[in-house]
Amino acid sequence: MVAASSRGRRIVLWRHGQTVWNREQRFQGTTDIELNAEGMAQARCAARVLAALSPDAVITSDLKRAVTTARPLAALTRLAATPEAGLREAYTGRWQGLTHDEIVAAYGEEYEAWRRGEPVRRGGGELDTEVAERATAVVERHAERLPNGGMLVVVSHGGTIRATAGRVLGMNPTDWMSLAGLSNCHWHVLSEEPSGWRLSVRNAGAPQETEFGEG
Repeated sequence: MVAASSRGRRIVLWRHGQTVWNREQRFQGTTDIELNAEGMAQARCAARVLAALSPDAVITSDLKRAVTTARPLAALTRLAATPEAGLREAYTGRWQGLTHDEIVAAYGEEYEAWRRGEPVRRGGGELDTEVAERATAVVERHAERLPNGGMLVVVSHGGTIRATAGRVLGMNPTDWMSLAGLSNCHWHVLSEEPSGWRLSVRNAGAPQETEFGEG
């Protein structure tokens, strides 16, 4: 967990822009899919909003869809977008490349257990708690370098952001699913208060079609 203090830091958890697989509701996981044209346009639009918040640092998953999303913000702020493998999406094994309907048809019980918040290795892949552990360690390392009142932008993926936010907020893993539903190129903001971290902004961004698929 990112230890809270009275430093007033903020963490922006920004999901990458749209890909063809998002449009198809296909689970991407660690498959390295690039943004489509709509996703690149989303990234440029969102970057203008986020740049106005004057971030102090930008880090990104090293998968192409996240790296490409981070580029417009890096250009506007003149900050290097530091790639971090620990921010990758969850590895979901046999689920990767399948559509939502195909997963429900082939792995229905496993899918339903996961949606209930139970610890499930989707397709033989990672547990959400394992994703949270690796991603939160990266966020904590970079957040510690922020000045008082500073802001860190983290460009990552829907599942990883949900797990990271849940861990930072101190939620029980069985409740992390309540944080699902982050749209492509939208973001959550975690704000540091004397009493701890809180979710101060949820699913913010320019109006666009909501994408609920993982990735």
